Amino acid sequence: MTNRKDTLNNLLVPLLSVVMGFILGAIIMVIFGYNPIDGYSAMINGAFGSSFYIGETLRQATPLILTALGFSVAYNAGFFNIGVAGQALLGWLCSVWVANIFSDLPGLILLPLSILGGVLAGALWAGIAGFLRAYFNTSEVIVTIMLNYTALYTTNYLIRNVLTDSADATPRISEGASLRAGWLTELTSNSTLHTGIFISLAMAIIVWFLMKKTTSGFEIRTVGLNPSAAEYAGMSSKRTIIISMLISGGLAGLGGVMEGLGNFQNIFTQGAMPTIGFDGMAVALLGLSNPVGIIFSAILFGALKIGGNSMPMISGVPTEVVDIVIASIIFFVGANYLIRYFIDKRARVNKGGVK
Repeated sequence: MTNRKDTLNNLLVPLLSVVMGFILGAIIMVIFGYNPIDGYSAMINGAFGSSFYIGETLRQATPLILTALGFSVAYNAGFFNIGVAGQALLGWLCSVWVANIFSDLPGLILLPLSILGGVLAGALWAGIAGFLRAYFNTSEVIVTIMLNYTALYTTNYLIRNVLTDSADATPRISEGASLRAGWLTELTSNSTLHTGIFISLAMAIIVWFLMKKTTSGFEIRTVGLNPSAAEYAGMSSKRTIIISMLISGGLAGLGGVMEGLGNFQNIFTQGAMPTIGFDGMAVALLGLSNPVGIIFSAILFGALKIGGNSMPMISGVPTEVVDIVIASIIFFVGANYLIRYFIDKRARVNKGGVK
């Protein structure tokens, strides 16, 4: 009974975070003279109002599922992988690079090879931080932040000087390396939804199985809870740290692959880190680092992003309100101890009332 109550309380935290985020967004709309009902109606219609919008929402959620899964693996191991954005960017870069180098290969070979290139790039980039943490006890937060900027400027340099002749974007990948599928495009009225959505859902199942049903997952969670106890039990915390970061970076790199081979079909110079990295971290936190929660959380963020584009056109509400709602949700998730405090306080009051 206690476990069931704890589970319900854990679910209440993200749900209340979302509700309070929307309420705060509504208050801001009212303050600035906008109708929140019209604004949110436009958002919902712009996210789920037709097969095209549903396709775009799912496409937006696709890389977020993967970057969130990557962050959650490191989080369960006791680390904050702030470098998810950089790992996703390198995964994006290397998947397109491989696709263009071997463009003459048949699609059955080229597509898996390009995906593998992106996954390995993200894994190796995260592995740097994992190795330094395992053997030199460096802060993974500082190292991954530094690696983010290294990834950003390295990517821009390679695009301009190696992948192209001083251009800001690479050529489009060949059809054999694309994640696009004609039947999926037709089903969603020419949206940009691609088969990467199935890869994302499959990886969510795999990560759930890894973390809940395997020895490696148990070791990752144990090291995250108490590294000293894990060492005493005969587990190698160094090996587990590196493995967890490799898995984390590989998933983040796969999130970048979704952008390179699915959404944009090329890569271009970036003015800042791709938002799928930092949004993925928020998705993981809102989803309580649970693969099922991450899927629903990613769809919510996809709906906010895609539906938010319709708000100015239909209701006149600026898209910045969407960013405020997202920021508010993240704030309330981060301040979950306040929500837990009021939940526990209410439980104590109700218990006292029963007595």
